[in-house]
Amino acid sequence: MTHSPGRFNIALLGGGDLCKEVLEKTLVHLEPTGLGGRIIAVADPDPESPGMRVARQFGLITETDYHRLYSPEHGIRAFVLLTPSTAVLEDVLKTKPESIRLLGHDMFILFWGALNAEQQKFRKRNEEIETILNSIQDFILVINTEMEIVEVNQAFLLQMGYSRDEVIGMKCHEVFQKINRRCNRETILCPLNEVIRSRQPSQQVLTRLDQKGNRRYMEVTLFPVWEKNGELSKFIEISRDITERKNQEEENTRRLEAMVEERTQELKKTHDKLLHQDKMASLGKLSASVVHEINNPISGILNLTLLIKRMLEENAVGPGEIGQFKQYLNLMETETRRVSRIISNLLAFSRQSRVEVSQFDLHPLIEKTLLLNANLLKLHSVKVEKDFEAELPTFSGSEDQIQQVFMNLVSNAVEAMEGDGGRRVLRIRTRYMREEDRITLSFQDSGGGISPENLPNLFEPFFTTKTKGKGVGLGLSVAYGIVQMHGGAIQVQSKMGEGSTFTVELPCKTTS
Repeated sequence: MTHSPGRFNIALLGGGDLCKEVLEKTLVHLEPTGLGGRIIAVADPDPESPGMRVARQFGLITETDYHRLYSPEHGIRAFVLLTPSTAVLEDVLKTKPESIRLLGHDMFILFWGALNAEQQKFRKRNEEIETILNSIQDFILVINTEMEIVEVNQAFLLQMGYSRDEVIGMKCHEVFQKINRRCNRETILCPLNEVIRSRQPSQQVLTRLDQKGNRRYMEVTLFPVWEKNGELSKFIEISRDITERKNQEEENTRRLEAMVEERTQELKKTHDKLLHQDKMASLGKLSASVVHEINNPISGILNLTLLIKRMLEENAVGPGEIGQFKQYLNLMETETRRVSRIISNLLAFSRQSRVEVSQFDLHPLIEKTLLLNANLLKLHSVKVEKDFEAELPTFSGSEDQIQQVFMNLVSNAVEAMEGDGGRRVLRIRTRYMREEDRITLSFQDSGGGISPENLPNLFEPFFTTKTKGKGVGLGLSVAYGIVQMHGGAIQVQSKMGEGSTFTVELPCKTTS
């Protein structure tokens, strides 16, 4: 075995117990001067002395005659005398080359004693720190830059079910996640990577596995430790097992969800019950209104029929009575039409049938509606003024239902002008909004208008501003529902004493 002369190589003279202690404590690579010095040889006349045996285990040079170590090939620069023999000391001083220095036995014992004292202090301090760390209930781990666990406290071992041998030297992902590859962002978040990226301490809640593979929730705080040159040295991890708290939170969440579900079911039952009661109340209200509304015109028709019959039985029919008959027949027609409107509104309000979509022109449909209401308009002396768009596109929807909307708006406008002594005019206007691809139709009457407090409720079922016997309040709600079903909207503007305008907006392309 040869050694470079440039190294500060050391040889120990004397292979007793002191030599063994020095070798075991320094682990061969002692560098007390910072010059790269190391112990490379041991010399003792007894090849089986304790120091010689340890030296052979470490692969050092062993010689029974220390004079052989003078050879330049070994590159030895210093002898340390571990034997108190004066004869050996004097012989070494006489025979050693000038290039080899000598540290005497007494001087070495002085240094070694001081070194052991410091070591004892250091060991005691370590024991104190270890006691403190092991008394802390939080988990404390030291992890090197290779992701290896190099130190743990007792709390971690006890609560996670490990022994030191099962943890020290293992990769953190092998212990925490039971996997043989590093954690990545796609599968398991690695707090070490986050600390390396940000160069700042990191705190996260993570899931980890104990020795038996049970999932544990950990509140982890990770601190980086940096060298003076700015290189990362290690990580200090302080973590706390919050599994019990997390499980309690999850249990509380499950219980709360169960309570919410139970309460929701109770509220649903209560809502269904109230809805049923409301339906029954509405049905009663509707029935009473329908009976009253239909009974009035039927009673009028019946009375007129009996009157005509009595006049015929008395043979009192002359030219004068023919005029009365015509007047009676007109009244009977009006009342019959009113019954028909009431029935139509009720059917439209309750009907849930699918819309039969077709393409049709709105202008002819308006004309048809006005023709059907010609007698009503004439009877109330209402003049119709039309302002139609020249090129109105066809509309896609239910022709019957849109006609129902027009019928209700026309009849409402006529009835709104009853009792108005002024000029009675119904203005119907159509426009095509090309940018929005929408058709607008407005029905403006010259009636007395609608009061502001009644406007918000105008389209609600059973709400009416008419006097008793004039309607059940379904016409506008039916119209509103039909327009909405076609994807459109209906609005009203009114001012007392100046009339009302109902505007219907319909998209040209609608779905049923």
